Amino acid sequence: MNKCRWALGSPLEEHYHDHEWGVPVHDDRLWFEFLLLEGAQAGLSWVTVLKKRDHYRQAFDGFDAEKIARYDADKITELLANPGIIRNRLKVNAAIVNAQAFLKVQQEFGSFDHYIWRFVDGKPKQNNRQSFADVPATSPESDALSKDLKKRGFKFVGSTICYALMQATGMVNDHTADCFRHSEIKDCQP
Repeated sequence: MNKCRWALGSPLEEHYHDHEWGVPVHDDRLWFEFLLLEGAQAGLSWVTVLKKRDHYRQAFDGFDAEKIARYDADKITELLANPGIIRNRLKVNAAIVNAQAFLKVQQEFGSFDHYIWRFVDGKPKQNNRQSFADVPATSPESDALSKDLKKRGFKFVGSTICYALMQATGMVNDHTADCFRHSEIKDCQP
């Protein structure tokens, strides 16, 4: 069974690829989880974040944006001492700022899901990449999303991070054309 070459790096990456990467997300808690993790990944490999994902889930209250938005200096100190997460002060602070901005987006649009899917006209963009080398780091849609998120006060949301977010959450189908997940993801469109 063919699959995207990047998924063959480790069993953890393969499982993530086979069951999660590219599946359209419509749950706000899961949106916030991906937003937080993609920001944490900046400058690191995704497998590093996958290895720490369960620790993040515990340390960040199950990715509950309402709780994270209220984190104080004591909680930041606790997080920076936690070896199970990426202990970068800018990224930890960004998680709190992003939780606050996330809640504002929910208030304005009814849900983060309603807000973010507008950047691809409400349905996954189906790509037909022949190899992972054909996959760009950014797109016009990720540029627009990044610009809008930054305007709303979000941090660690450059266009490359936004494109990775869009790939992970099924806004774009970047499984290579020969990957068994390409057609499965295409068929799970609303």
